[in-house]
Amino acid sequence: MTANSADLTPDLSVIAPMHNEAGNAGALVREIHDALNGRRFEIICVNDASTDATLEELTALKAEIPELRILTHRRNAGQSRAVRTGVLAARAPVVCTLDGDGQNPPADIPTLVDALTRADAPAALALVGGRRAKRQDSGWKKLASRIGNGVRKRLLNDEADDTGCGLKAFRRDAYLLLPFFDHQHRFLPALMKREGFAMEFLDVGHRPRAAGKSKYTNLGRLFASLSDMVGMMWLNSRARQSGGWDEA
Repeated sequence: MTANSADLTPDLSVIAPMHNEAGNAGALVREIHDALNGRRFEIICVNDASTDATLEELTALKAEIPELRILTHRRNAGQSRAVRTGVLAARAPVVCTLDGDGQNPPADIPTLVDALTRADAPAALALVGGRRAKRQDSGWKKLASRIGNGVRKRLLNDEADDTGCGLKAFRRDAYLLLPFFDHQHRFLPALMKREGFAMEFLDVGHRPRAAGKSKYTNLGRLFASLSDMVGMMWLNSRARQSGGWDEA
């Protein structure tokens, strides 16, 4: 997409939540821009009240990349709220999220988006999620994730092997039907399935963090996941499907 087309309604909104990602933010935005060359898109970086130079790094790119939009939370609200802020502001019918730390390669965005929007896609397909094929994390982090994913998949039957992968493409209208809660981004497959939507999952790349440090610890993620899992199981127990509707 050229600079002159930045004002056109985009077909795709890419959302990157960021908190203290100075050193990663600028490089990630440039990679997203290059990966989507030839498409109508916007890049929405949601700065979740960073206390480092993340905002300054992003602002410096505005003149260079007219597709870039920067939204800044007045208070730190977490990754799920940042994703929701981005989706609410998005102008495109299709949204793709990826982590702001640069570990999700933007080169994989077109693969997920094209799978979601292909002509022969099932009518109910609302989400195509990434599955990190070769994770570039510590052994302890990978083990904790493997256990957490296994427990979650067994209890929620959400079909997802890797909900911790931030790279996901989904229909904006479907997302807006989902109940919101903190840490919601880790349960998008389960919530989509609860609403009767179909999902697919594809292998994507993963790479080491180039700067900064992770915002999550294994224990912190575990305690949050346990309470969230109970809540998600309750939501599923209260779900009733109509099978669609007809108007006379």
